[in-house]
Amino acid sequence: MASIARKNLFEDIPRFLVAQAGVMFAVSLVSIQTGILSGFTRSTALLIDQSRADLWVADEEMVYFELTKPLAAGQLTQVQEMSGVERAEPLVLQGGRWDSPNAPEISSVRIIGFDTRGQLFNLPISGGRQRDLTQPYTIAIDKANFDSLHLNQIGDTSTINSAPAKLVALTERTQSIASSSFIFTSVENANAYASAGLTSRVNCDVPTGGGNLLCTTVFDRPPASSDRSPQIQPPKPLSATDPITYILVKAGAGEDLNTLKQRIESTLPGTRVYTRSEMSDRTRTYWQQRTGVGFILGLGAAVGVIVGMVIVGQILYSSVSDHLKEFGTLKAMGASNWVIYRIIVEQALWMAILGYIPSLGLCLGLGAWTFATQGITILITPLTATGLLGLTIVMCVGSALFAIQKITHVDPAIVFKA
Repeated sequence: MASIARKNLFEDIPRFLVAQAGVMFAVSLVSIQTGILSGFTRSTALLIDQSRADLWVADEEMVYFELTKPLAAGQLTQVQEMSGVERAEPLVLQGGRWDSPNAPEISSVRIIGFDTRGQLFNLPISGGRQRDLTQPYTIAIDKANFDSLHLNQIGDTSTINSAPAKLVALTERTQSIASSSFIFTSVENANAYASAGLTSRVNCDVPTGGGNLLCTTVFDRPPASSDRSPQIQPPKPLSATDPITYILVKAGAGEDLNTLKQRIESTLPGTRVYTRSEMSDRTRTYWQQRTGVGFILGLGAAVGVIVGMVIVGQILYSSVSDHLKEFGTLKAMGASNWVIYRIIVEQALWMAILGYIPSLGLCLGLGAWTFATQGITILITPLTATGLLGLTIVMCVGSALFAIQKITHVDPAIVFKA
């Protein structure tokens, strides 16, 4: 019976190719949408996953990695002096205005300051040296951001909030798809950039016909022809009153993390402590559930499955209709319905496998290209690939049910009709 299934499938090559194109389209759409969602959510927590910190101390109102309230640097000293803490380091997140001499427009960046001599914030350097970030107004960027920041090589310079920025190092696989370009530097440089010549004003307009005031915050850009450059202060050492965003903690050997979490939270009122995995999950959950990203990509995957089922179902239904006399002959010879059902299901399985393999190869190639050229990861793990295979089989076999309904009502007497 297996030969009958293959014969029916390959008898009409043009129709077979159309069917496989439909399966490939459906599987590719589901794979790409799923891969983009996985790559997107993974990228939002890359810096957390790559860190060596056992615990992250944050403000109690922290929503996710990039949305929180600041802590005071004095709290860092308190944590460092606690029993059970082997090491504690600061991490600073600041917004910034990037003004490249090679770009006609300014853009926003996210400045991330860390202890460049520390151990807990792991920055994967792919070019240059991390120790050079200790120098005033030096930065590192992910190499995927060269084009967006209009930089060409290490040694290029730009401006952040009217302060100079010299590129001295490159990182790899550190940029979140959901965020502005990350700028890595020392804690001292990050705080210096935050206060370097960035002024703002609020413009308010009264709408025509009355109503509430419409107000916007405008950041002033120093005139290019200014006779006097803004006074740029050298970075200062971190003081107890300076704002920091997180405290990264490495627990002592044999220290119970839950006990240490409770100890830190009781010592620092208004804070909450997360393990590395809890911090990562919180950030990913925010993007998956509290934004429309997960819904939109999931909807695209669902559309792909529906399209694939319609195409495969139509092809199988048409194939059965064209071979009604042959199936009637089998029934007249005593073949049970289950034997005929197996023929149709086997056709569906062949279509699933022959459509899945090239689709997966196409998506893997597309993922490699998007990462190399755009820095966007289409993440297809072995588990995802296995799940997609199962989904493809279910899609094709489910479509075969439409054709099976046609066979169920076949009268063997059709063999004897003209």
